[in-house]
Amino acid sequence: MGAACLWLGHPEAARADPRAEVRGDLSADLRTRLVQAIGETDDPPANRFEARRRARAAMESAEAVLRSEGYYQSILEDIVEGEETPVAIVSVQSGTRFALAPATIQWVAPEPETEVIQTAQADIGLTPGDPGRAAEVVAAEGRIIASLTREGYPDAATRPRRVVVDHAAMTVQPTFNISSGALVRLDGVRVQTRGPTNPDWVANLAPWSPGQRYDPELVGELERRLLETGVYDGVAVALTGPDQTTADGNRPIVVTLTDRPRKILEAGATFSTADGSGVEGLWTWYNRFGRADTLRFQARIANIDSRIGADLSLPHWRAPGQTLALSSAVVNEDTDAYIRTAGVLSADLRQRLGKTSWYSYGVGLDFGRYNESRFDPVTQLPVSLDRDLAIFTGRASAYIDQSNDPLNPTNGWRLTVNIQPTAVAGEDTILFLRSEAQATTYRSLDSRARTVLAGRIRLGSIIGGSELSVPSDRLFYSGGGGSVRGYQYQGVGPRLPDNTPRGGISLFEVSAEVRRDLGRNFGAVAFVDAGAIGFDETPDFSNLRYSVGIGGRYNLSFGPIRADIAIPLDKRDGDASFQVYVSIGQAF
Repeated sequence: MGAACLWLGHPEAARADPRAEVRGDLSADLRTRLVQAIGETDDPPANRFEARRRARAAMESAEAVLRSEGYYQSILEDIVEGEETPVAIVSVQSGTRFALAPATIQWVAPEPETEVIQTAQADIGLTPGDPGRAAEVVAAEGRIIASLTREGYPDAATRPRRVVVDHAAMTVQPTFNISSGALVRLDGVRVQTRGPTNPDWVANLAPWSPGQRYDPELVGELERRLLETGVYDGVAVALTGPDQTTADGNRPIVVTLTDRPRKILEAGATFSTADGSGVEGLWTWYNRFGRADTLRFQARIANIDSRIGADLSLPHWRAPGQTLALSSAVVNEDTDAYIRTAGVLSADLRQRLGKTSWYSYGVGLDFGRYNESRFDPVTQLPVSLDRDLAIFTGRASAYIDQSNDPLNPTNGWRLTVNIQPTAVAGEDTILFLRSEAQATTYRSLDSRARTVLAGRIRLGSIIGGSELSVPSDRLFYSGGGGSVRGYQYQGVGPRLPDNTPRGGISLFEVSAEVRRDLGRNFGAVAFVDAGAIGFDETPDFSNLRYSVGIGGRYNLSFGPIRADIAIPLDKRDGDASFQVYVSIGQAF
């Protein structure tokens, strides 16, 4: 009995030949353009008549390309060679390339302001003497319209242009016929929506005052302000037509808003041998108060951090780009270093700087029960503390993002700074200042950013408090997926005799990664992390602990999914042989 084998593969693409061969002393770039314009065919001509037809069609296509490139005195000839296997040929002598002569603008009445005319003339961007390419002439016409729009003439339009080709002087001189329309001054905002958004709130976001001349950047800024709230599926901001001009001579802007679903219920689960596992539910209300607000209720049951609470975000609070965030929660933290059951309240104002940078300031109040395993530096012995504390915190933060991508940066840098003056009352009283900073940098090693070097450094210090007096949740810890991979949560740094992590009053962490793309969607990473916890106000490098690892990346449209495996070096009792981390986005 015989066996049959079927092989399936990609069939070899049929060979395609040019419709006509191009001959002549031509530059490589011009020859390529001519071949592309002539096109290809799968079948050779059946006879000399067909070859002649192809050669003439190819000659017409080649002549159009030559003229668009500024060759107005070219010589072309259609040729057919061969009897049984005829070949279509186009012979090309390009001749001298014509140069641009000074371009002019002919204004269709009424003319714009004198300063606007001068600006538009400067924005033409054509240099006399440059090749007289048609594409450059068309692009210059577009730049004139864009210039007029920026100067307050959004109704500017083109009329048929006049281009004089002077064969004696070998020049191409364009004259652009432009109708600028009337100068437009802005009025207020008209809101069109089926949702509950308050039109007055939208009007207050407009970055112009009535009577101010039209500027597309101002209109675009209003659109950005509405989009960044995150509560709309669609935002359209457009100038009304001339027929909508008000009695004052101004024209309003129409804002069309499409709301996302008003209420969304979400649930999720996480699993980690290092950082704890849990389940979480979120119930989010959008635009509850008609000003693009977000109200979120959260319930989470987890090994380390369980909580129930609510957050309210009010974007553009009293000033554009400024967000008021209010938060309240009941928290139960059960870590290796401490157990905390507390009520948490906070209020913060965040001001956007540019597209992704910001600074914020606010206050926080925590009040609850702390069960702590601590180290007494005087007796050099472990000590257990059970105390009720109220902690009032001033909060100031800044985030500067000069990278090129929020989830997968390949160039640039980022800087985060947090400063928290803190007052503790209750069974203990103390004042201290907690500060922390992290800087990351990214550098691609090739033009396509397939290989990227990434680095991170993090420093922290507490001034005015000691290891024993500062509440456990305000001390510094290191270890886990967001710091030194390979170690469990809080697993870097000295430990008590019962293996409880000691929190410190200073912190040092550093990481380095080499990221490499492997094809369209996949990537690989090699990394080394290090960290140390100190008990003085300045970082201590004497107890540094290191880890190394590798990872894989699967790139989606919004960013990579990462999976890392990290191995701790100088492993101690209680340290796992390795840790695995899976999340969205790069590690830093």
